[in-house]
Amino acid sequence: MRQTRLTLGKLPPDVLKRYLLRMTGAPSPDLLVAPSIGVDFGVVRLGEGSRSMIVSSDPVTGVEERIGWYAVNVSANDVATSGNRPRFLQSVMLLPDDADERMVARISSDMSRTAKALGIAIVGGHTELTPGLRRPIVMTTVFAFADSYITAAGARERDSILMTKSAAVEGTAILASEAKGLDAATVKRARGYFRKLSVVEEAIAAYQTGHVHAMHDCTEGGVLGAVYEMSYASGLSFELDASSIPVSKETLGVCSALRLDPLRLISSGTLILSVEAGKEKEVAEAIWKRASTRATVVGRVRGGGRKAVLVGTDGTRMRIRQPPTDELWRVLGADGVR
Repeated sequence: MRQTRLTLGKLPPDVLKRYLLRMTGAPSPDLLVAPSIGVDFGVVRLGEGSRSMIVSSDPVTGVEERIGWYAVNVSANDVATSGNRPRFLQSVMLLPDDADERMVARISSDMSRTAKALGIAIVGGHTELTPGLRRPIVMTTVFAFADSYITAAGARERDSILMTKSAAVEGTAILASEAKGLDAATVKRARGYFRKLSVVEEAIAAYQTGHVHAMHDCTEGGVLGAVYEMSYASGLSFELDASSIPVSKETLGVCSALRLDPLRLISSGTLILSVEAGKEKEVAEAIWKRASTRATVVGRVRGGGRKAVLVGTDGTRMRIRQPPTDELWRVLGADGVR
């Protein structure tokens, strides 16, 4: 066994392939989408018909404020990228040994309100006080039932790459209070970005057009991380135009103050879509009509094998050779991210 030292954040692809993706228990003919790099949910056949179950899990480990909100949204977003509405949720809450009833009430009520707004029923889970924790850890598993679906591996050559909202949505909300020198109004607006974390409605609206081949929520590693994972999953080259990627003034302010790259900063709430060429306007209009969310063309899917390339404003081409380490680690360090 190799003694490779691991760093904070997601495991690198070579470690995932060497261990987790090779160690998946008993095989089953009903497992339609097996664990793979870049695909954030599994699919299981239900019975003899075409009905299937979409399932995804995610932890929230380094955010205490509004942790219940984050915990519901992050798993719901992953399921929604299949094109289907999340329906049910299980949670595991691990609380520090100094937790009191107020913490339990705050987290559970946040989760309930968030799930209710998304139409998700909470069906059970587990909660305990755990020794050695400095802050709560909440893990959620979300389920949906589907007759059809797409995955992040479904991108096609010559597709357009669309992006909703702007870069670094989640990171902007988390780090607003850390950015010294910003005026109070900018900080307040930036902290309010947590309200943008859901991609459920925009993902469903886009899928229902019939012109979307793949979707991915931008979580750890931000926009570049999501595009890298989609490229890896689909086996195609994704080319991004840096000058086309929307970055809000609040995000620019936070990232400038903290010297961070907004394209590498965690961005739950931003959806990347691989869309049939010529259908970009139709998909963008469907998203706007249903979710009041703008979608921007930010690049193109090319042939030539899995490769993610960022074309700079000066025309330089930078290849993303591995999943980028999220910029949030530079600020929070060992205290962690989600």
